Amino acid sequence: MEDWVYRALARWPNVPALYDWLSLDRRGRWLIRGEPITRPQIIDTINRNYAVDERGCWYFQNGPQRGYMKLEVAPFVLRVADDGEQLLTHNELPVLRASRGFIDAEGSLLLATEHGAAAFADTELDWALQRISGAGSLLQDEELAAALALRSGTQTPLQLRLENRCLPLIRLDAEDVEAELGFVRVPSAPA
Repeated sequence: MEDWVYRALARWPNVPALYDWLSLDRRGRWLIRGEPITRPQIIDTINRNYAVDERGCWYFQNGPQRGYMKLEVAPFVLRVADDGEQLLTHNELPVLRASRGFIDAEGSLLLATEHGAAAFADTELDWALQRISGAGSLLQDEELAAALALRSGTQTPLQLRLENRCLPLIRLDAEDVEAELGFVRVPSAPA
């Protein structure tokens, strides 16, 4: 986080947190009350001051106030960098280490990364599908359908090729994603 945030927190330590105003959609866009934030300076500020609390709830630290994010899919949304290989989060963090990969019946492809749980933006799914393999070198529709039919938590025979390694894909129901990847999709105020 930026220095001005720490100074504001020291000056006003007890500002109540904000819930149900901010969100992150599956394309990596910040929204306020359901409307996309388009001003580059605001987007850059949110990107630099985005963090997670001890409960696994993601937020934007706006000076002394935390604005908790409702997440459509995951805390980070992945896109492919201009080089066609490197993955970046929606807030421009390079993904250097992905430890696990997941697919769900809703068509989401998620990775456990060094930054946290990340879902491929729907605009990047073609890139990812070209890098998923089954028994042969190219993914067959039947292989994908069979993998999606597996029980949640089951390792599939599919692998995602990322740079110089292959990451096995685990079938995961959408309702199991938060517990498996350690985040809260819809934060609420502690009781």
